[in-house]
Amino acid sequence: MSKAIKQLELDDLRKQFNGVKDYVLLEPIKLDSATEYNFRKALRGHKVRVKLVKNSYAKKVFAEMGVSAPALSGPTLVCWGAESPKGLGTAVDTAVRESKKDPKAPDKLKVRTGIVEGAPMPLDAMKNVPTRLEAIGEIVAAVTGPGSAIAGALTGPASQLASILKAIEEKTPDAAPAA
Repeated sequence: MSKAIKQLELDDLRKQFNGVKDYVLLEPIKLDSATEYNFRKALRGHKVRVKLVKNSYAKKVFAEMGVSAPALSGPTLVCWGAESPKGLGTAVDTAVRESKKDPKAPDKLKVRTGIVEGAPMPLDAMKNVPTRLEAIGEIVAAVTGPGSAIAGALTGPASQLASILKAIEEKTPDAAPAA
């Protein structure tokens, strides 16, 4: 392959991976075209892109982008996209499991690792990373939780006293005015 062609392929990878920090790396093992088509079709529905890359090119582009990828050997399918690492991990895991249901194609795709924010992470852990909205919700709950507990502690005794006074008022007969 000429240097010009290699440079074009590297530029294409740089362009496609520009700004992406979340990936899932897979190893296709004797993957036939029908299984690959169904796998890509399943991921396309979740807005996940898939590309078979040459390991030396992937290592070079990942290193330039500051992504620490594990040592790659053999063919590598790179999956990226989705709205969050959790969405990406879940979509890829589901598609891999669906491809294993085919009796002709068991274990055609082997999950190597996930990469979240440029750091390697197992796919199982990647599926449990909270989305941006979930993380914001957890922070808001942590901040407002103690305040609502204090408000409950302050209003609780007052409402109990009010209910006791109301019960006493209802229990005692009203004094009839003297005629």
